[in-house]
Amino acid sequence: MSAIDIGQAVVLGIVEGVTEFLPVSSTGHLKITEGLMNIPVDDRGVVAFTAVIQVGAIAAVFVYFYRDILRFLTAWGRGLRHADRRDDHDYKFTWWVIWATIPIVLVGLAAKPLIEGPLASLWVVAGSLIVGSGVMWAADQMGRQKRGEEDTTFKDAMLVGCSQILALLFPGFSRSGATMSTGLILDLDRVAATRLSFFLGLPSLTGAGIYELKDAVGGGVSVLPLAVGTLVSFLVAYASIAWLLKFVAKHTFNAFVIYRVVIGVLLFALLGTGVLNA
Repeated sequence: MSAIDIGQAVVLGIVEGVTEFLPVSSTGHLKITEGLMNIPVDDRGVVAFTAVIQVGAIAAVFVYFYRDILRFLTAWGRGLRHADRRDDHDYKFTWWVIWATIPIVLVGLAAKPLIEGPLASLWVVAGSLIVGSGVMWAADQMGRQKRGEEDTTFKDAMLVGCSQILALLFPGFSRSGATMSTGLILDLDRVAATRLSFFLGLPSLTGAGIYELKDAVGGGVSVLPLAVGTLVSFLVAYASIAWLLKFVAKHTFNAFVIYRVVIGVLLFALLGTGVLNA
């Protein structure tokens, strides 16, 4: 059985909160941090713990964007009751988020043994950090940023939603990085791509956290560290969301690209010299 103490839970909560929505891979950073603290990264209870504390970060999205979420749900409810309200963009957008979540759920359930086994390796994380950096750089160069959030379509939502699968299968690729890059390739501006990334992550990440709760507790992680890690991730993620939205309004993703490459190369070095165990 694996055990994560309160101190480790605080550290992991901070790492999760800072990195969940930045395009640097929260899963990759959590696995690196776990490795440095000698926590087995492929242990079922540990994998479940990291999924559960994501709920704290997701809760920060619900709180930060509660006005938008309320607007979407209100429009959805009106559309369900009144056929003449179904042309409302917010009504359609809510359905798009639901449909765009289905592919990652199906892949997540089908590939669970791989995700928790061979693909949990830190070698995969290191490679994915670097490959994902190339994708982000290319997307930043290709994107014409000529469309805002009000211009999003069903196709945009589905393509961005499906891009989450890359991060699911290859920890280190980054869900935020994959979704934001896809949004840029589709010519959304950086703020629209970032906000779409937030909204599309709500159902899948919330569902994954709830689904994994039983494995976290059953895997030897006590309730108190789980609660502490989740609370810390919520507080830190809220600040991270506010910072990211201001940052992408005025800057490219180049700083994240450089950071990811440096971390990926460093991780390869630590693994190659035996300082970290994959």
